[in-house]
Amino acid sequence: MQVDVVDFRAADAPRAFTESLHNTGFAVLVNHPLPPSLVQGIYDEWLDFFNTDTKYAYRYDEENQNGYFGPEVSETAKGNSVRDIKEFFHVYPWGRYPSTVSDAALRYAEQATEIARTLLSWVEAHTPASVSAQFSRPLNQMLDGSTRTLLRVLRYPPLTGNEPAGAVRAAAHEDINLLTVLPASNESGLQVRDINGVWHDVPCDYGSMAVNCGDMLALASGGYYPSTTHRVLNPTGDSAKRSRLSVPLFLHPADDVVLAEGRTAFEFLHERIAELRSQDIKPN
Repeated sequence: MQVDVVDFRAADAPRAFTESLHNTGFAVLVNHPLPPSLVQGIYDEWLDFFNTDTKYAYRYDEENQNGYFGPEVSETAKGNSVRDIKEFFHVYPWGRYPSTVSDAALRYAEQATEIARTLLSWVEAHTPASVSAQFSRPLNQMLDGSTRTLLRVLRYPPLTGNEPAGAVRAAAHEDINLLTVLPASNESGLQVRDINGVWHDVPCDYGSMAVNCGDMLALASGGYYPSTTHRVLNPTGDSAKRSRLSVPLFLHPADDVVLAEGRTAFEFLHERIAELRSQDIKPN
């Protein structure tokens, strides 16, 4: 399995990007419009935020899932019994936002969403007609009117050696949403699993951006674009002593978008949330 590295500015980028999504569920972009310095600035200031008690003033809201989630309420991946080793902050345009950080994360979310619209247009243009005929509306228009697109600012803390048995930074899982945009972390560790169960590293060069399909795109395309299982490994050596920062943007369609067989994005999301809550966990 090879996750293709695609030059965003290359003439054949739309085709190469779409082929990689079809073949692996993932693609990595370089020379894209999102400034690496913007992402690095977010990592720097949010690491400071997570290292202070200020974060506790923004404890998540049970109703709308906005705000800070500590390690004690972190996710437990489907099929697992141990929580992931991470803490994170859910950022929505309409939600609470820490006063001690700049608006860089909000600007990143806006820019990354626009890039995602371009990417979805590429996918639409290079999808076989027999598959695209299943889409209830053009892919990039599925984002119109959505209030659910989520920026998650993630911190995987340094390992102490006292973690619960079997606990990892992010256990194997798939994303629920349409498309996920993920600039390279400050540390490696992201892997994807192929159809034979073998794990492969996702390139993590400075300034690159990984993009992957979620369950909603898989459903809307009849499986043509797979929602590939991925995870974040626990590091070893000196890397285990450092925090890992990550800022995945989960692109969600508007609630009324029909994904397949009359099922709307709203219905599908709440089916998945109910499934996850049955394990006493929170959705990806």
